[in-house]
Amino acid sequence: MASASEDDLIATYFAPLAGQGSLALNDDAALLVEKPGFDTVLTCDALVAGVHFFADDPPDAIAAKALRVNLSDLAAKGATPAGFLVALALPRSDREWLAEFANGLRRDIDDYRFPLLGGDTVATPGPLMVSVTALGHVPAGRMVPRTGARSGDIIYVSGTIGDGALGLLARLGTLDLCADEESLIERYLRPQPRNALASALLEHANAAMDLSDGLIGDLRKMMRVSGVGAQIELVRVPLSPAAVAVIGREPSCWMRALTGGDDYEILTAVAPAQATAFEAAALACGVPVARIGVATTDLDVRFRDANGAAVEFERGSFSHF
Repeated sequence: MASASEDDLIATYFAPLAGQGSLALNDDAALLVEKPGFDTVLTCDALVAGVHFFADDPPDAIAAKALRVNLSDLAAKGATPAGFLVALALPRSDREWLAEFANGLRRDIDDYRFPLLGGDTVATPGPLMVSVTALGHVPAGRMVPRTGARSGDIIYVSGTIGDGALGLLARLGTLDLCADEESLIERYLRPQPRNALASALLEHANAAMDLSDGLIGDLRKMMRVSGVGAQIELVRVPLSPAAVAVIGREPSCWMRALTGGDDYEILTAVAPAQATAFEAAALACGVPVARIGVATTDLDVRFRDANGAAVEFERGSFSHF
């Protein structure tokens, strides 16, 4: 069978997914009409086979991860998803693979109301690469920054920490899971962005960021750029039952859970006067949040265990370089 042209690939797999403003993918650009009273938030993440996912992962899971890591960034800014562009570098034009990849995009386009606006497809000798540029809207002047944490703020995380990192260990074959722990692999393959929390962040948060590279390192980043420190009680970091079970068998996995990344939860700083309202808003939108510490005037970020003893981390997070 002859290789498909780029135009054929776009028409077959991506044009049916195109949303308003995409011009049906028949042009070299999209047209996004300005929304009065709102600012546009932009973010971009590139995922590379062998770095962010396995080349033999299910194509629909690769598509979901590419979209959801960007949705997670929008959520942390309090933004409502408006649309995305996708660039796909393909080692080969496998029609079955592309159909499954497009179906993965379609499901999240529908679930998150996140239309495809355009993009590009190219051939590469490898590895496979997917890059998504996402756009969202926030009320003018109200985007939640990473830099806004203040001394005295309560530090929260959403959901549970470490599932993706432990799921990666299992996917690598270095960690054996019981049947009821297979959810950890699913969390690695298909992150769960906390877009439902965006409105609560807009109303109550001073600072927020999504946790992609590891709680410890990402927390240090947010405190540093905010010009404050923090006192963190590690016993308060929320863990899933599956992660607790794994750590019970393999205590060394605790450090990996805190530093390994792939959480795609939200780290946020909330003023004490807003804490009760924030917790109520999070509960109302169905996203659990946990208090894990407090921001301090001291620029150091200190971690304490259940007995109050200091805990040091040689490696705080994943780094590409």
